[in-house]
Amino acid sequence: MIRIDCCKKDWRSELSALCNRPAYPPAAEKAAADIIADVRARGVEAICEYAEKFDHIKLTFDQFRITDEEIAEASKKVSVKDKKAIRTACSQVRAFARETLPKNWKKKIRDGVIVGEQFNPLDRVGVYIPGGTAPLVSTVLHTAAIAKACGVKEIVAITPAGGVHPETLFAMKCAGVTEVYRLGGIYGVAAITVGVPGIPKVQKLVGPGNAYVTAAKKLLYGEVGIDLVAGPSEILIIADKDADPEFIAADLLSQAEHGSGLEQAVLVSTGKELFKAVEEACLRQKARLSREEIIDKVWEKGVFFISVPDLDRAAEVANLYAPEHLELQCSEPEKMLPKLKAAGAVFLGPWTPEPVGDFCAGPSHVLPTASSALRFNGLESVSFFRRTSIVKYSRSALKREVEIVERFGAMEKLTAHGMAGTVRFINEK
Repeated sequence: MIRIDCCKKDWRSELSALCNRPAYPPAAEKAAADIIADVRARGVEAICEYAEKFDHIKLTFDQFRITDEEIAEASKKVSVKDKKAIRTACSQVRAFARETLPKNWKKKIRDGVIVGEQFNPLDRVGVYIPGGTAPLVSTVLHTAAIAKACGVKEIVAITPAGGVHPETLFAMKCAGVTEVYRLGGIYGVAAITVGVPGIPKVQKLVGPGNAYVTAAKKLLYGEVGIDLVAGPSEILIIADKDADPEFIAADLLSQAEHGSGLEQAVLVSTGKELFKAVEEACLRQKARLSREEIIDKVWEKGVFFISVPDLDRAAEVANLYAPEHLELQCSEPEKMLPKLKAAGAVFLGPWTPEPVGDFCAGPSHVLPTASSALRFNGLESVSFFRRTSIVKYSRSALKREVEIVERFGAMEKLTAHGMAGTVRFINEK
């Protein structure tokens, strides 16, 4: 665990290394480029080789896709309570998505000029569902269920081969997934994006993954759409001196247990005594957790306790760090909210632990990490739409503004642009 003092005059320099964290190591991009190129060149043959190499499973093309019968059989193994939890969370994620659907509109903004926007859902999207050290059942809901609410017709899920969890398959059925492939990692991403015979390309790929999946998505951007480049999970908690150390410890540990060892858990507080209490609570709680060994990897280099003189400085620290998850465990958290400018999601008050956002609150848990919240949004309803702007001029409106078109055409040495306006009135001169 690392301590940082932001009560000093040069406090910003203390944060520079923490705020300039990469989404993935450079080696991941080289590996991703090589595998994508190989799948592009050799198709199914390369995919089968990588499935055996990385996931230790021999597959033929006919075995790539998980059948409806397999999904139905797997669903029988899911407990009644787990089915209820999945259905409830799915309903709540969809409800939020429907509230945030973009709406077509047109408006007369000047005499004779109408402008607007039209939104059409994508036809075919891919959702990446991690399944390595932890089966992320909730990610199915936070990607595919949103796509379904947006009207996407074909929702293609890929997930690592070799024993896909029954709960994950049941969630896919609930969320509206139309195709499921037991293909993971870089080769799975390549399979649905570069064009493999028998697997039509998706138009967009969304969902979190490990460093290699993230690097692959970045390299494929442009050939397909992507949601964002997201690295290891992270949380920053702003707490005043009266915050409950047990609550804080539990929430810090919830992010440290994800599994890569590169996660970060940051506590920013005005209460010096609170740090000791939180540290003791973390050590006590993690000894009772199932993934203590994984958490220990993060504890040494990924947990940060940052001292600040007041909550205004805490907000400045948060805005520089731009966390994936930001908790406000302080009195009157709503009053702090306007000061916070960059975070994937904000959780207000002691009764809003970050995992409700991971599972069932409603907004997608696919969020920007590694300070990319300064530049990107998380996954949202509009992510699954194509936006088209609409423009309509009347004759009189164009005549009124044709000189502007002509002048810009001349300034930019694009005389045909100017002529497109003036030609319509050439007989009037």
